[in-house]
Formats: sequence, structure tokens, C-alpha cells
Amino acid sequence: MTAAESSRKFAWPPRELFALVAKEPVLSILIAALIALQCWHPQPWRALPVLVDWATVMTLAGLLILTKAIELSGFLMWLAHRVVRHVHSERALACLLIGLAAALSMLVTNDVALFVVVPLVLSLNKLTPLPVARLTIFAALAVNAGSILTPLGNPQNLFLWQTSGVSFGGFVYALLPLCAVLMVLLYALAFVSFKPRRLDLSHDAAVQPVDQPYAATAALLFVAFVLLADSHHVDIGLIGVGLGFLVWRREAVLKIDWALLLIFVLMFVVLRSAAALPSIKQTIAAIDIGTPLRAYVAGAVLSQGISNVPAAIMLAEFTRDWRALAFGVSVGGFGIAIGSLANLIAVRLAGERRIWFAFHLLSIPFWIVGGALGAWLLAWQ
Repeated sequence: MTAAESSRKFAWPPRELFALVAKEPVLSILIAALIALQCWHPQPWRALPVLVDWATVMTLAGLLILTKAIELSGFLMWLAHRVVRHVHSERALACLLIGLAAALSMLVTNDVALFVVVPLVLSLNKLTPLPVARLTIFAALAVNAGSILTPLGNPQNLFLWQTSGVSFGGFVYALLPLCAVLMVLLYALAFVSFKPRRLDLSHDAAVQPVDQPYAATAALLFVAFVLLADSHHVDIGLIGVGLGFLVWRREAVLKIDWALLLIFVLMFVVLRSAAALPSIKQTIAAIDIGTPLRAYVAGAVLSQGISNVPAAIMLAEFTRDWRALAFGVSVGGFGIAIGSLANLIAVRLAGERRIWFAFHLLSIPFWIVGGALGAWLLAWQ
């Protein structure tokens, strides 16, 4: 193949780019929002990359590679068989997945937990028909609820923990009531949302062989990568994981969801550009969020527009009550999908376009009820 032929093969003509954007509603919205912001409050284009949290993007890229490697190794299909053998109803499966997602999110962040649970749901669906969209939605709600408990659970917790100066145990103790209440609420919702019908295993097939060296290497690198990311060396982790798999098993790199990475890059640019607008900052200052309840409400509501991580960073400039703010942005992860980046990851991994309406049909009422319970806890303690 000549260089010209190779160039034509891998070129992305405008028509294909337009088709990609048209198939990705979130990407379309972000591009439109970026254009609107640049018209209203223009910034030099070369300054926009500075707005991107490249550590988060690199972490996402590494996790995409590692979870793709685990998927390609056949481990998830093997695990799916094992899970199905011990679960005999749809409701029991939902409860198991909710607990797994919440527990993982407390230790390795809500995003990482989703990269484990949602692919598992998709693998299980190949064995027996499942309500994939509903299970994915509950997984998203579960990681948002579970990640509240620890400073490692999500980015906004890390930020608030570091700026508050409170101990790790003190942070957990302060957030435990909210986490517990929301998990009880989530299990109650799951009980009425899933039927106790038996799972149909009639289409079960022979257990797929696992490429053990592939799976073991991916699992070890998964742990190492998360540790490097937590110690602020995600760039080293991504280089090691990316180059290693490109040399050894390149399909783990080539087959990841590149559009999701682009969505995250644009999200940081758009959300941080909007958060920096003088009118928005003046509005927050005028509201006066000096009291715990106002800080809580501001965090829960503002998260619906710019996501809970930027909301936490912005509102921290106007209040010293880190606990009220942590409560607010934690509840703010529910409601509209953009309230938490984990929601977008879950919806994206599910691969079902009709999931958006179903997600908001559950998440918005959960945000309202959870918000009321959070306000009661804040006032009671």
C-alpha cells in the first residue's frame, strides 16, 4: 500500500465526521455549546486545552484499554456464567449488582466501578435476556450513592477532602449518614423496579475459555494503573499500559471507544468555560451561600448544569462548610445525567440510545427524594 493510499484509507472526510457527530447526541450538544460560548465570551483557541483535566482524560483512556483487554480475554463471559449459577431471579441479580457497584466505587472511584459492572451486565445479557438499560441505570445510581462514603470515591470528594484538612476517618464519618440513606432508598427502588421472576438459562452455552495470561496481565495492570493514578502518576501508567498493549495485544488499544474520550475533552472545555463566566460567578456571590442549607442546595442544583465536580470547585470559593457542600454535590450527581460524569459513562457503555429517557425517569425523582432526605440529615445533625 502506498503512502497516498494509506492516507486515503485512514482519512476522516467531512461526511464521516458529520455522521459521527450526528450519532452522538452528547457530542453534538457539547460542540454546539462550545460554539455558543466562543461567540458569547470568546477565548483564544490555543487556551482551551488548558481547561481540560488531562489527568482525568488519561485515566479514562487507561481504563478503557484495560477493561477492553479484560473483555477480550474472555474473563467477563466466564465471570457471567459464575454469577448466573448463584443468582436465580432478576431482583436478586439487581441487588447483587447494586452492592457490587457501590462497594467498588468506595475504593476505586465511581468511574472505575462502572467499567467493571456495566460490561458484566452486557456479558450476562448474552446468557439470558435481561433489562440491560434498567440494570445499567441502577449501576449508575449505585456508584453515585456508594462513592459518597470515601475521599477516594469520586473527584469532588478528593478535592473537598484535601481542601478541608479533615482526616480520612473524619470524612467517612461525616458522609456515612447520607451514603447509608441513599443506599437504602436505592434498594427500596430496586425492589419495586425488578420482578422476582426466575432467570431464563435456556440459552446458556458452554463456558468460554479464558485467555489466562491476557486476563491476569490486564488485572495486574488494572491495579497498578489505579495506584499510579491515585498517586498522580497517571501519565506514566498510561504510557506503560498503552505501549505495552500496542506491542503485545494491540486490539485492546485500537478497539476502545475513542468517541467517549473526545466527549470528555469537550466536556471539560465547555463546563469550565461556563463556570468561569463573570455573570455566573456574580450570581453565586449574590445568592450568599454562607449557611449550610444554602450551600447544600447550591451544590445540588448547580451540579445539574455543570456537573458536580466543577460545581464543587466553584462553590468552594464561596463557603467554608465543606460537609454541606459535599452533601450537595453528592446529591447533585443524581437528577440530570450531566450531574455526574459517571452517569454519562454508564449510559455510553450500555450502548442503547433509548436509555436516556428511562435514565431520567428514575434519576430525577431519585434526586428530588434524595435531596429532601439530604437536607433533613444536614439539619438534624
